[in-house]
Amino acid sequence: MAVRITIDIFSGRPNPVIELDGREARAALERLAPVRKLRRDEIVPAPESVLGYRGLLIEQTGARDLPRRFRYVHGDVLGQRVAHRAADEFFEDFVCGSTGPIRHVKLGREFPNFVRREVNRYRKVRYNYLEKHIHFPPKVHCRCAPLYEPQWWNDAGQKQWNNNCYNYACDYRSDTFAQPGLAAGSMYTALTCAAVRPAAVRDDLIDWPSSKNKCPKEGHVVALVIAPGFDFHWYRKGRNGYWSHKPGSTPVTNVDNSNVSIPDPRTANRGPYTDFCTFMIVMHGHIKIQ
Repeated sequence: MAVRITIDIFSGRPNPVIELDGREARAALERLAPVRKLRRDEIVPAPESVLGYRGLLIEQTGARDLPRRFRYVHGDVLGQRVAHRAADEFFEDFVCGSTGPIRHVKLGREFPNFVRREVNRYRKVRYNYLEKHIHFPPKVHCRCAPLYEPQWWNDAGQKQWNNNCYNYACDYRSDTFAQPGLAAGSMYTALTCAAVRPAAVRDDLIDWPSSKNKCPKEGHVVALVIAPGFDFHWYRKGRNGYWSHKPGSTPVTNVDNSNVSIPDPRTANRGPYTDFCTFMIVMHGHIKIQ
C-alpha cells in the first residue's frame, strides 16, 4: 500500500511531493475514503489553470473504493467516476499540521502556513469560476507574438505535464519544467525579482522597461511575477494584445484567478504572486532554456 500526495501549488518550480507507505498510507486513505456522493448542486468545479493552490493530487494503491489518481480539495474527492465527500473534510489541515505529512517536505518553516493561506484563497477562486467572463478581442495588435493555441500544449500528456510557465512564455518546449538560468549554468539562487530576472537574462531574454505593456517590432513580450520566497510565474502577450499563461503542469489559459481576461498582468488577479517584476522580450530562435 502506497500513497503519493502532490501539493498542486507551484507554477515555475516542480510541485512538492509526499510519499507515504505502511501505517501512514493506511491512515491517509482512511481520511480520504468517500462517504457520500455529492449532490448535483454541491459539485463546485476545481479549476486547475489558476495561480496558487489547486488541490492535492492523490495517487494510491490499495483502496478499491478510490480511483488510482484523483484530486482532493476542500473536503471533496474528485476524479474519474467519483465526486464524493471524503471522510475527513479537513484533510488539507491535517496534511499541513505540525505532525502531518507536510513535515516530509523541506521547503522551510513558513511553507505549511503558505499552503494553508492558499487553501483558503482557493475557496473564493472556485466560486469565481462558476461564471465565465472571457473576452476575445479579434483585432491583431502584436503581429510577432505566438499564436494562442492552447490545444497544442493541453494534451493531458507529456507537453502539458512537463512544460511550465517559463516554457510557455518563451514558446519553447523542453519537457524539463524549465528553470531560469539553468541552461546557462547559472540558475537563480532565490525566489525574488532580483534573482530570477538576471537568470532569465542569462538565457538571452531581453529587458524591456517595466512600464512597457507594448509589443516590440520583433519578438514577443513576457512578464515575470513572484510569490515571494516560494515560486515564480511568467505570462506572455498574444497577438490580440491580451495575455495568457500556463500555471505549472496545468492547461494553458487566457484568464486570471478571477476568471477574466488579462489586458495587463500588473492588474490581474495573480493569487499569491504579489510581486510584479518586469516585462521582457523573447527573440524567437535566440533563447535557450532548460
